[in-house]
Amino acid sequence: MSTLLSPAVRTDLGKRAGVTAGLLGVLCILAEFCFLFPHLLVTNDARSFYADHIGVFRAILQGSIILTFALGMLSVLTLRSKAHGGIAMALALVALLMGGAEAEPLTHQARGFSAGLDYFILELLVLGLLFIPMERLWAQTEQPIFRVGWQTDLKHLFVSHMGVQLIAFATLIPAQMFFTWAVKLDFQAAVAAQPLWLQFFEILFVIDLVSYWIHRAFHHFPWMWKFHAIHHSSLHMDWLASSRSHLVDVLVNRTLGFVPVFILGFAPPAIYAYLVFVSFHAVYIHANVNHRWPVLRWVFATPEFHHWHHTSDDEGIDKNFAVFLSFIDWMFGTAYLPAHMPKNYGTTKFQPPETYLGQLAYPFQKHEEETPYG
Repeated sequence: MSTLLSPAVRTDLGKRAGVTAGLLGVLCILAEFCFLFPHLLVTNDARSFYADHIGVFRAILQGSIILTFALGMLSVLTLRSKAHGGIAMALALVALLMGGAEAEPLTHQARGFSAGLDYFILELLVLGLLFIPMERLWAQTEQPIFRVGWQTDLKHLFVSHMGVQLIAFATLIPAQMFFTWAVKLDFQAAVAAQPLWLQFFEILFVIDLVSYWIHRAFHHFPWMWKFHAIHHSSLHMDWLASSRSHLVDVLVNRTLGFVPVFILGFAPPAIYAYLVFVSFHAVYIHANVNHRWPVLRWVFATPEFHHWHHTSDDEGIDKNFAVFLSFIDWMFGTAYLPAHMPKNYGTTKFQPPETYLGQLAYPFQKHEEETPYG
């Protein structure tokens, strides 16, 4: 290998392999815990699906352990420092000792609540395998995969998805408490009887219409902006930046966004279709890709459209609030989509701290100078 690659290329390859192997090794360990303690850690609604396709998930785990060990070995062979590669190889061995792909549950007691760790593992694995190559092939801006701030964004992803059921309870319960009167409205049967594809687009519209005004409020009121500024604090746009959001911001948006869905009574399959779509789309519009979508961008929010919302360039401030449907911004005069792409990202007057705990505490602290819009 030393004769084929220059020292700089070999070092870069070793670092990428080592960090990737380390992250994959951690996911393997977490997956082992899911296999060992499914009733405590695995999403209740998904457990039967995993049981029906257990062979597929065991194969994925086995392949991930092998890949972790191989990438760790590559890092050890190419870098002078053996730390990253050695740790990754150790994680692979620990995963094997925990049972590997043949791990069996240690408990069988059903629980009413689970942590939803499986959701975090699968989403990070699937999104990483999808968006990292996509951003390499169609990069809008040349930037490393492990750019400044990626560790903080990974922590946001872990907290928001590891506690997926807790967040769901925290957002759905208030809506259900205040809108129990809407459970059996006469028009709900008619709404649920519509074609599923029509319900899907109606869900997109009503949620985005509510979210649009919530979003504008987070930008308009200084005390609300301090929470939302965390989402805007990333200096680099990519798929992982989509996860950077303060928990208060997440809870408010999900709670109020669920209200119209709850009142209108959409059919569960249409809601599931919406959830699948938003899981991909919310990440995609933050991705570091040069996709322009010349026709669809006037209807749907695209990476180009949403990047202009995140820019710190003066021309893009307070523009493009819609998350799914860009025409909502055209309706209310806040759309901005020039021929060129933004140059800078982040907040303008004050950059929130880069650490995860610092970002959680930031909105509750006093600051000499307000963040922009405040």
